[in-house]
Amino acid sequence: MTDKNTRHKKSMEKQKAKVDDKIAKADEERGVVILLTGDGKGKSSSAFGMVMRSIGYGHKVGVVQFIKGVQLSGEEIFIRDKHPEVDFYQMGTGFTWNTQDRDSDIAAAERTWVEAERMLQDDSLRLVVLDELTYMLAYKYLDEDTILNAIKNRPREMSVIVTGRGGGSGIREVADTVSEIKDVKHAFRAGVKARQGVDL
Repeated sequence: MTDKNTRHKKSMEKQKAKVDDKIAKADEERGVVILLTGDGKGKSSSAFGMVMRSIGYGHKVGVVQFIKGVQLSGEEIFIRDKHPEVDFYQMGTGFTWNTQDRDSDIAAAERTWVEAERMLQDDSLRLVVLDELTYMLAYKYLDEDTILNAIKNRPREMSVIVTGRGGGSGIREVADTVSEIKDVKHAFRAGVKARQGVDL
């Protein structure tokens, strides 16, 4: 047992030294761009986890939800009821396969982008979430260069989280961190209804 404990201690000491070295080398202080993508569940949930984290530190936060907004969600209830100080805007048209009206969807996306661009220029915001923005690029509802330039030219201390499937390589290139969530198994495909507090 003593030998096992000794080996474990030495292994953890080496690991700690590596982590400490990486922390020491990370000396640049600025906001980051995070892309949460992939076919799996949890992209928006992860983004709202970071919203809660940022609020916890007393930071000002902005959230723009593309696509969503017809069906009430838990995150909307939480923000509107508990944190009205969050700058929160929803496109409000629902999913594109529900509207089936491309011109109307483009007009809604453009109106919503005006609000997103305003937030991306607001140096009082430490975090801006652009939820489901990648769909707007995938469907070509918004101009990619306009979006990328706005993200690149945001205030230095602002972090931006972009969520959604697809959307091309442009966002990946400007992002500092890219996480791809893989769809391994989903209850919905087994006939289980979406559940409040988990899916909604």
